[in-house]
Amino acid sequence: MAWTSRRMAASVLFFLLLLVTSEMGTTRVAEARHCLSQSHRFVGGCMRERNCRHVCNTEGFPWGDCRWHGMERKCYCKRLC
Repeated sequence: MAWTSRRMAASVLFFLLLLVTSEMGTTRVAEARHCLSQSHRFVGGCMRERNCRHVCNTEGFPWGDCRWHGMERKCYCKRLC
């Protein structure tokens, strides 16, 4: 009986040691979130990223992406939240 309890204690200790060492090696990096907003000034289908980016710059956003919205591509402006 004492042998099985020692074995169980050793298993639990090994598991805890493994858990602690795995947590020590991870480094968490904060990622910046991007906020999207459909462009209010872009007219027509969004075919070129450069045009979308330029219109978004005039709206005060640093980036712009063409994205699918249903059956058509629209210009979405992007900035850090």
